[in-house]
Amino acid sequence: VQLQASGGGLVQPGGSLKLSCEVSGPIPSGYTIAWFRQALGKEREFVASIFRGKDPFYAESVKGRFAIFRENTKNAVYLRMDSLKAEDTAIYYCAASARVIMSSFRSQLSYNYWGQGTQVTVSS
Repeated sequence: VQLQASGGGLVQPGGSLKLSCEVSGPIPSGYTIAWFRQALGKEREFVASIFRGKDPFYAESVKGRFAIFRENTKNAVYLRMDSLKAEDTAIYYCAASARVIMSSFRSQLSYNYWGQGTQVTVSS
């Protein structure tokens, strides 16, 4: 499984962006696809995931502002980000795994496939 993240850029506070994670081929059933982010000088943190292709989960910091969804016809998973804040500035990574369990989907250690990252900068 190869992942390609794109869609980052510079946006003003309150603005929106849509990130894309393109998967090489059909997304295998049962896979969990997630977005993580890493701000400068901070550890990588969980943002959102579609657990085993079905259930979306979000970090508390983005709940109500971000939406993760998949489009099977395009072999892609998207992250729609609205009401962006300066603290959302980070490199965003998509990740995938067939081995994720409910108790560990927020941990980056659960994912064995990673995209290259796309920079999101929220600034006026």
